[in-house]
Amino acid sequence: MKIGAIEAGGTKFVCGVGDEHGNVLDSIQFPTETPEITMANVIRYFSRQDVVAIGIGSFGPIGLDKGSLRYGYITTTPKPGWANVDVVGTLRSAIDVPVGWDTDVNAAAIGEARWGAARSVSSCVYYTIGTGVGMGIYIEGQLVHGLVHPEAGHVLVRRHHEDRFSGCCPYHGDCLEGMASGPALEQRWMMAGEELPIDHPAWPIEAFYIAQAVVNTILTVSPMKVILGGGVMQRQQLYSLIRAEVKRLLNGYVHARAILEDIDEYIVPPGLGHRSGLVGALALGIEAMSHDG
Repeated sequence: MKIGAIEAGGTKFVCGVGDEHGNVLDSIQFPTETPEITMANVIRYFSRQDVVAIGIGSFGPIGLDKGSLRYGYITTTPKPGWANVDVVGTLRSAIDVPVGWDTDVNAAAIGEARWGAARSVSSCVYYTIGTGVGMGIYIEGQLVHGLVHPEAGHVLVRRHHEDRFSGCCPYHGDCLEGMASGPALEQRWMMAGEELPIDHPAWPIEAFYIAQAVVNTILTVSPMKVILGGGVMQRQQLYSLIRAEVKRLLNGYVHARAILEDIDEYIVPPGLGHRSGLVGALALGIEAMSHDG
């Protein structure tokens, strides 16, 4: 059984084909250009594949209410040309199979829950810290949507006492994304994150903001596993800094062994590496097929 998967990002689209066990058998990627060019590339790829369903994990915000006329749309994104684009409808008009649709971070969360770092627990959250910041939530076998879907990249954070950066979020300035995303790092330090030395003062400040988000998530969602992915988290020293800051901020309040003794196994990198989103899109395709059936 061949299932299609799309990791729809603001910079690039990754399309692939895999099986019901989460194995990616083939994949291709191309830049995110105009919707017309990009969706034509998507359709061209899948028209050559004999898939029974397709899952899409997309950058957002997106429409997830199946009772809304905007279901399947990318909605209020600041990415030029992509606001109010009907991704699901465009794909379904060309490829007549069930289509699963969710945020890119929810896709990564379900991928990690099924086949990655959270496969042995009943709940997890997945944060991506990169060009943007987002969070997916998987609880007791279900992805969390609610009013729209989680937008934890825009939660408010306390300012680090040594930080004079005003933030780069076009909506909120100094929210989590405005202070901790890849562009925030580059604008604050005039250097891309991957170029900053391991002992640069950027990293304790970065960990301070990410740890606040993790603490707030622990106190509200109480997940069994916290997974931190995305381009910024390629700097491995961040994990130990974030874990230490989480423990400091919680100050013993959450009396759980996972935090007090085993935090190295609680706050972790993605088990699926850079393929969490694509593998998660396979899971969305499988879900769509089972619901249609």
